[in-house]
Amino acid sequence: MRIPRIVIAGTTSGVGKTSITCSIIYGLQKQGFSVQPFKVGPDYIDPGYLSSISKNQTYNLDAWLMGEHQLLNSFLSNSKSNVSVIEGVMGYYDGFGGDSNYASTHHVASLTKSSVLLVLDASKTSRSIAATALGFLKFHRNSRISGIILNKIGSKKHELLCRAALEKTKIPIIGVIPKNPLLSMPSRHLGLISTLENKILKKQIEKISKIILKNIDINQIIKIAKNSTDLTKKSKPIPKKLKTTIAVALDTSFNFYYQDNLEALRREGAKLKFFSPVKDEKIPKCDGLYIGGGFPEVLGNSLEKNQIMKKSIKKLSEDNLPIYAECGGLMYLTKSILSENKKYKMVGLFDAETKMTKKMRLNYTKGKIISENPISEKLHTFRGHEFHYSH
Repeated sequence: MRIPRIVIAGTTSGVGKTSITCSIIYGLQKQGFSVQPFKVGPDYIDPGYLSSISKNQTYNLDAWLMGEHQLLNSFLSNSKSNVSVIEGVMGYYDGFGGDSNYASTHHVASLTKSSVLLVLDASKTSRSIAATALGFLKFHRNSRISGIILNKIGSKKHELLCRAALEKTKIPIIGVIPKNPLLSMPSRHLGLISTLENKILKKQIEKISKIILKNIDINQIIKIAKNSTDLTKKSKPIPKKLKTTIAVALDTSFNFYYQDNLEALRREGAKLKFFSPVKDEKIPKCDGLYIGGGFPEVLGNSLEKNQIMKKSIKKLSEDNLPIYAECGGLMYLTKSILSENKKYKMVGLFDAETKMTKKMRLNYTKGKIISENPISEKLHTFRGHEFHYSH
């Protein structure tokens, strides 16, 4: 199965991967290609940027959460466009542990047999940039790195110094992007701000993409992507007949969902009905409720004011219908959320209060089911990911 594809990786977080990936997607579209975006890791926010610029839903590729087989199957099943573009996570070799590439961008690039463009922040270096590039190239016997993009170049002289240093490495330079304050995207404690939350961001993404595109060789990127090796096609699972309806909270307060999970529910026979806990008065008629993550603390006032919605959710619980909530959704089901010295009353299904703090918790995790429930058998072990400032 021939899938033209490319991975955009970085030496660290914050080197400009998302902005540059968006610009490459934009450039490919301007050349007449449809683009399917993917994001390495458990990120919810970056995929929104990639979806916004590509006009296609972004799929996450996480070896820890999905397993290698399902990761590759998801990539093959969803690569329906002319080119697939995969944005990396953190540093190129950063994954589950310090002694392994497992769940890293390199791991995903290896599983999908993809060529890689490595983004380097050149803002505070010149000749040393070659040492960094060579380190990443030789750290693994098959780095898969086919080119580099230099970001945050200060001047023409700075560019010439970096080019001279990199010349002996023989690594193709695919782009040289000048330092420009207009290229930064707004962020908050969990990273970039969600595109669903700020509609103006969509125009800003396109504006940034246009600027960056002028400084990268899109034709060379197309050539690298088209030179991808064939992958073995997997059989598609057969969807089951419709047998249940699940209400899914989706608005500016709750929008952290993995596309694969939503599609898995549909394949298993679920009809999904989306609703807004902020704007709607009640939950649509359903057999169960799914509330994902998001930023309920940002819209705490709006969520608190919607008393009818909160009563609707309580009624669902009283009727013994299943409710699954995670992250911000679980916060919403507690008695209150305390954020920046303001307390917002929430649904109150749990006799607990949520407090936003300055301390971040970030890691992969495992859990064991202690009692049988609608989505799992007792003693089943599951994998997850934590990234939050609340407790």
